[in-house]
Amino acid sequence: MRKTPSTLFARALAPLFVAVLFLCACQEKPQATGTGAEMNELTPELPTLPESPAAPAEQETPAEPEATAPAPEASGSAAAPVPPAPAPEDASPAPADTAALVSSTNEEKMKTEEAPASPSTEVITLGGGCFWCTEAVMQRLEGVLEVVSGYMGGHVENPTYEQICTKTTGHAEVIQVTFDPGRITLDEVLDVFWQAHDPTTLNRQGADVGPQYRSVIFYHTPEQRNIAMQSMKSLDESGVYADPAVTEISEASTFWVAEDYHQNYYALNKDKNPYCRVVISPKLKKLGLDQ
Repeated sequence: MRKTPSTLFARALAPLFVAVLFLCACQEKPQATGTGAEMNELTPELPTLPESPAAPAEQETPAEPEATAPAPEASGSAAAPVPPAPAPEDASPAPADTAALVSSTNEEKMKTEEAPASPSTEVITLGGGCFWCTEAVMQRLEGVLEVVSGYMGGHVENPTYEQICTKTTGHAEVIQVTFDPGRITLDEVLDVFWQAHDPTTLNRQGADVGPQYRSVIFYHTPEQRNIAMQSMKSLDESGVYADPAVTEISEASTFWVAEDYHQNYYALNKDKNPYCRVVISPKLKKLGLDQ
């Protein structure tokens, strides 16, 4: 038989057609009538996708736990509460007993620094001629705390040394003596006072003449007056002086402090002023106070 072109074309396409049918048969889905096991075998397993992790919930920062007392023991006795710790920058207070000790120590230190040598001091004002002499004597007595030169007993306010020397103000040259009665008594002060000048000459001490050089005791209390009166009586009875004392004993009035250059005069001028060498130094030597 003669082969025509169409026959040849159909025969050439036949293998291609068979291949297409085979491919279609392989890709055809299985029927839904099979058993569950057959269906499982025929159904390909799909890969399990991992679940996307849920966004973590925002966590609240836990508050710092407050210090609490420990749980009571099984015995039932309540434990003492634990005090909260102090802040880092706060200093813990000292224990009560330590604070009391520090306070007591500070008080004792203040008492030591501020307290005088004795629970009380006493002041007496004396005139026995030139105050340069009597000042030098009294400064050397054990128990005498302070000696200040000045003027008392006149009628002029705040007199000057030049005014005193006119002999018209009524003042006497005096020293105000502050002493510790627990170390030296007023009687002992007056005993030295009687020896440091001549109490029997009126308004005069040696070459120093005038009312400003009179012998006088200005008392500050009634008790001092009594002691002064008795001391002068004892002096007269002792016969130390041929004549009786003419010392004035009067109540203290306003004390006017003398000029600065009169203060501590002998100590500052003993090598400068001849009066110190001629009058004061021999007197100190006589009384055993020249050391």
